Amino acid sequence: MAAPLSSWPWASLGNYKYAVLGPLVWKVVQEWREQGALPLALGSWWLHLLLLFVVRGLTYQFWFTYGNMLFFTRRRRVVADGVDFRQIDAEWDWDNFLVLQTLIGATVVNSPLLPGLRQLCLWDARGWAVALLLHVGFSEPVFYLAHRALHGAPLFGRYHAAHHSSGVTHPLTAGFGTPLEVLLLTLVMGAPLAGAFLVGAGSIGLVYVHALAFDYLRAMGYSNVEIVSPRVFEAFPLLRYILYTPSYLSLHHRKRRGNFCLFMPALDWLGGTLDESAWSLQRAAYDGEPGGGALGTPGFVFLVHVVDIMSSMHVPFTLRSLSARPFANHLFLLPFWPLAFFFMLLMWCCSKTFVVSFYCLRGQLHQTWSVPRYGFQYFLPAAKKGINKQIELAILRADRMGVKVLSLAALNKNEALNGGGTLFVNKHPDLRVRVVHGNTLTAAVILNEIPSNVKEVFMTGATSKLGRAIALYLCRKKIRVLMLTMSSERFVKIQREAPAEFQQYLVQVTKYQAAQNCKTWIVGKWLSPREQRWAPSGTHFHQFVVPPIIGFRRDCTYGKLAAMRLPKDVQGLGSCEYTMERGVVHACHAGGVVHFLEGWDHHEVGAIDVDRIDVVWNAALKHGLAPV
Repeated sequence: MAAPLSSWPWASLGNYKYAVLGPLVWKVVQEWREQGALPLALGSWWLHLLLLFVVRGLTYQFWFTYGNMLFFTRRRRVVADGVDFRQIDAEWDWDNFLVLQTLIGATVVNSPLLPGLRQLCLWDARGWAVALLLHVGFSEPVFYLAHRALHGAPLFGRYHAAHHSSGVTHPLTAGFGTPLEVLLLTLVMGAPLAGAFLVGAGSIGLVYVHALAFDYLRAMGYSNVEIVSPRVFEAFPLLRYILYTPSYLSLHHRKRRGNFCLFMPALDWLGGTLDESAWSLQRAAYDGEPGGGALGTPGFVFLVHVVDIMSSMHVPFTLRSLSARPFANHLFLLPFWPLAFFFMLLMWCCSKTFVVSFYCLRGQLHQTWSVPRYGFQYFLPAAKKGINKQIELAILRADRMGVKVLSLAALNKNEALNGGGTLFVNKHPDLRVRVVHGNTLTAAVILNEIPSNVKEVFMTGATSKLGRAIALYLCRKKIRVLMLTMSSERFVKIQREAPAEFQQYLVQVTKYQAAQNCKTWIVGKWLSPREQRWAPSGTHFHQFVVPPIIGFRRDCTYGKLAAMRLPKDVQGLGSCEYTMERGVVHACHAGGVVHFLEGWDHHEVGAIDVDRIDVVWNAALKHGLAPV
C-alpha cells in the first residue's frame, strides 16, 4: 500500500487533469457575464490564479528552453550527461505542483481566513518588507529542516527518492515530486504572502513578484547551467551564503547529502551541511574548465537541416512533450506558426550551423548539428551556393575540433547540390574528419527488408544514387528489377556496371502499367494516388523517398523510411529524430555511427560502392544496431 500523500489523485487522467481547474474558469466566465467585460479588477482572484498558473509554467519553460539551447549553454553545463527518455517519462507530469497550488490558492481566497484579500491594492512597500522577513526567518529554516528530514529513513524512500532518481537536474525536475513535497513547498512559498496579508500590507504586485521570483530561482537552480560569474562571488563573498547556484544544487542532487537549503546556503553553513566544493565546481562549470560539465569534442557529428516550419518546433529546446515523441503536426501549434516563420527568416539572414542535441555511446560524444536552412530552400537556385558554404564551414569546424566522422543528412548530401559530399572532399583533400553520406547502410536496410523469396521488384527513382545501388545489388541476386525511367542513357549506364551475366535482370520500363503484376515496389520517387492504383492488391511499398508517400491503398502495406535502432547502451538520448520512434535514427545517421565505431579511414561520398553494402550491414549488426 502506498504511503499517504505519495501519489497524485489525478494520475490516471493524463492531460484531462487540467479539468480540475474548470471551476476557476467558470468563475471567471461568471464575472465576465456579470460585469459585461473581462474581470480585470484587482479583486478578481479567479482570473489572477489562472494567469499565475500560466505565467509560472512559462517561467519553467523559459529556463527549460534556455538550458537546452546547447549553442548557448554547452560550455557552462554543470553535469555533462543528457536527460534520457526514462527521466523524461518519470517527470512527464512535472506541472502537477502548479495544479495543486492553484487549487490551494482558490481554497484560500474563497475562505474568510485572510480578510485582507478582499481589499487589494497594486503595491504596498510594507508587504514587501514583511514577506522578506518571513522568507528569511520562517521559509528558509522550515524548508531546510524538512528537507533534511526527508533524507532520513523511512521518509526518503516513501516521498523523496523519486525526485532524486532524476540523474540530471533541469528546470522541469524542480516540479517533479510527491504531493507531500509540494505541500511543503506551498507552505514555505505561501507563508510570506499570508503574513503580509494578515498585517494588512498585501498587494497583488507582491503576489505576482514573490511567486515568479520563487519559481525563477528554483528553475535557475535546477537548470544545470551556470549563469552567474564566479568573479561576482569573489567580489562579494557574503553573496555565496545568500544565493545558491546550479552547481550547489547539483551536488546535493547527486551526492544526496549536504546542501539542503532552499535558496540560501547560510542555512547549510549554520547546520554544518555545507559542501564547499560547490564553489570550485561553479567556477569550473562557468569557465568551461575540467571538472565542470562542458560538452567536449564529439567523435561523431550528424549534420542535418530543418525540414519545414512545423517540424522546426520539434527541436529539443521547445516543448519536451513534442521532441520526446515522433514528430507529428498538431493543431495547437498553428498559432505559433508566425513566430516559427520569423525565426526561419532570422536564421536565413544571420545564423550559422548550431548544436541541436547529443547522446553518448561507449564513452564517446555524438552530436547533431543543424544547418540553418529549411527543406524548400535547397530547391532555390540562388540558395545553392550559400547552403554549400554553410556545410563546408561545418565540416572545417569539425575538422579543427578533432571530430572523427561527420555524416551528411537528407538534402545536405544531394547529388545536384554537392555530388553527395564529393565537392568538399575534393576541395579539401587534407581533411582529417571523414565525411560520409551513410547511404550504403540505407541501401542495406532497404535490401534486407525484401523477403528472400521475391523474384521481381518494381523501382521508381531507379537511376538515383540509392536506386542504382539497390538495382545492381538485386540483379546480382538474380532478382528481376523493373527500373522506371524515361532516360535510356542513364539506364544503359547502370546496366553496364552490372556483371555481364546479370545484366539481363535489369529491365527498363517507362510506365507504371508494367508493374501491375509485381507486389514488391521500391519507391524512390513520390507516387500519387493514381500511380499507386497500378500496384496489385497485397503490394508492399518499400521507401527511400523524402517525404514518404501517403498510404492511399488499404489493401497494400507501406514501409517507413530506412532506419535502425541505436545500441542498447546509448546514454543521454532524450529526443526523437524527426518521425522516428524513440531510440531509432535514420539509416544514414546509423551509417555514420558505424563508420565511426569501425574506425574506417575512408570518406564515403559520391556513388555507393555496391561491394560494401554487406560489409556495412554486418558491421552495423556487430555493433548492436538493429533493424526496426
